[in-house]
Amino acid sequence: MLDVTHLRGSRHAIGVAHGQRHAAQIQRSIEVYDRLFQDFVGLDWAAARQEARRFIPAIERGFPSILDELEGIAEGADLQRDDILTLNCRSEISLTQASGGCSAFSLYQQGRQWLAQNWDWRLDQLDNVVVLHIEGDDAPPLVSVGEAGMLAKIGLNAHGLGVCLNAIRSQTCGDGLPIHVALRKLLESDGFTSAQRIVAEDRVASPAHFLVASAAGQAAGFEVHPGPPGVLKPSGGRVIHTNHLCAATACVTDFPKPDSHVRLRRLDELLDPPPRASVSALFDVLSDHHNAPMSICKHTDIDLPDAERMETLFSVVMALDERTLHLRHGYPCKARQTLSIALD
Repeated sequence: MLDVTHLRGSRHAIGVAHGQRHAAQIQRSIEVYDRLFQDFVGLDWAAARQEARRFIPAIERGFPSILDELEGIAEGADLQRDDILTLNCRSEISLTQASGGCSAFSLYQQGRQWLAQNWDWRLDQLDNVVVLHIEGDDAPPLVSVGEAGMLAKIGLNAHGLGVCLNAIRSQTCGDGLPIHVALRKLLESDGFTSAQRIVAEDRVASPAHFLVASAAGQAAGFEVHPGPPGVLKPSGGRVIHTNHLCAATACVTDFPKPDSHVRLRRLDELLDPPPRASVSALFDVLSDHHNAPMSICKHTDIDLPDAERMETLFSVVMALDERTLHLRHGYPCKARQTLSIALD
């Protein structure tokens, strides 16, 4: 069972505590991404650091205060800021070639808004997953589940705003906030309208899908990229997404793996009509093995090359009206325990 890391105070103090607590996992993450960058885009860590630096002007324009936290994480982990910056730009550096998994959905039922997702990625990152409960001096309390050294990934805040992420493989990468920086800014927003403004005005450097929902019952999928995002509105109270572009206005080219379409169709089958929503019922959806090895709950496909094998590393179900996040580490079908975190 994962522990929850509680971080409080100024952005620098939050960063230092994060870096100190997870220094070993951050170093292992760097080793993982060093190998991945070399395998997929032919960059060693030093070259990747140089590539990441080009995103500093966009961060200075769109979210300058977060640079203090990046500095703090580096200080706490006895690394340099550019090492932590590079971790947080891993999507912009690698996802032109390496495609992650992930199946996500929002569901509004009987006056309650739910978010749920499997995060599929390389098995060598399983032990580098961390749960951060952040109470900053100038931001709402939030919970984020992701990789050590990352500013944010998947989570919710005390305003009842939740965010999920689907990777999109594309050769597009332009100006805007790196994906994981944008996710943190979303998790610090005070509601759905503010979140919409972030994806519309700040823009995101490379394509991804952000599934955003609020306790007030609002939800939408935003297919972000350097231009105006594509928007997926709920149908029958739900939004579903995997790892390919779906919005009719999509104006960038993606290169999804075949299993993305298979998983999306299966989500549609399982949620039309949806089960009576509960934490256990939604974890059952995330545990589905139909069409394996192209299933929603993704296990190792030994027929794929090592570098392309993706597995479900964690699953989350969020009840936004309760401000609760429920987490299963590893395959949701096999998890013996569920970690539940509530925000006041």
